[in-house]
Amino acid sequence: MKVIPIASDSMGIRSMATYIETKDCNIFIDPSAALATDRFSLPPHAKEIKLYEKTKKKISQIAKKSDILTISHYHYDHFDPEESFYGGKTVFLKDISKNINKSQKKRGKEFLEKIKDVCTIKICDDSEHMFGKTNIKFSPPFFHGPEKIRLGYVVMTRVDDGKKRILHTSDVQGPVSEKAMKYIIKQNPDLLILDGPPTMFLGWRFSYKNLELASNNLIKILKKTKCEIILDHHLLRDKRYKKQYPEPYKIGKKRLKTFAEYLGKENNTLEANRKELWG
Repeated sequence: MKVIPIASDSMGIRSMATYIETKDCNIFIDPSAALATDRFSLPPHAKEIKLYEKTKKKISQIAKKSDILTISHYHYDHFDPEESFYGGKTVFLKDISKNINKSQKKRGKEFLEKIKDVCTIKICDDSEHMFGKTNIKFSPPFFHGPEKIRLGYVVMTRVDDGKKRILHTSDVQGPVSEKAMKYIIKQNPDLLILDGPPTMFLGWRFSYKNLELASNNLIKILKKTKCEIILDHHLLRDKRYKKQYPEPYKIGKKRLKTFAEYLGKENNTLEANRKELWG
């Protein structure tokens, strides 16, 4: 099995796009990327825009050679309704009929209408599928962060080829939810691709209590599994992410890497450094 992180916040763009290749099929999880339209009261810098355009081209090229595309929820850094690469693919979609908020339901309905005649659509929530010897399992819906959050729900994706097991959590933010933590431990992945808590909102849209929950839950995952962890996305929008979230790094040490670090590259957190980019 090959696991290739394609785009993420540590690589300069909002994304968790991940490409997985097994002997049976090629899977592209959440093939999209986005820019924050406003951060520190500043628009995207030219460097961000240039990287965004380059990343979107790369995502499109990889999606075209993939057999399977999965969409965990309907935020634009995880799906792009304007792309044309869905034709001829098997597309696994988060259910739009339940466990979804109003804005995502509207986006999902419009997207479904657009692609329904060009690809094979499968609603994925809490389902399991075999492609040769490759097992793809989708979780029940979990909250996009803390319990009862208005951002809605996401679906995790597990890929197991019999030799290696990957779990991509999408936006569970830590995980904050105890249910999400227990599900992750039960899946017992070899590689966990996880988004961290949005510490850039700490004390405002994300409470110190939720940060404590996320930290404690990740520590339990580290102690009860032996998995390597790619920790990225929301957390890497904060330059001080290791200081804001210290305990998992003390315990996890080298088991915790960003997308960039997993690829042997340096972190390139453009959004977190937008003030400096603008001078």
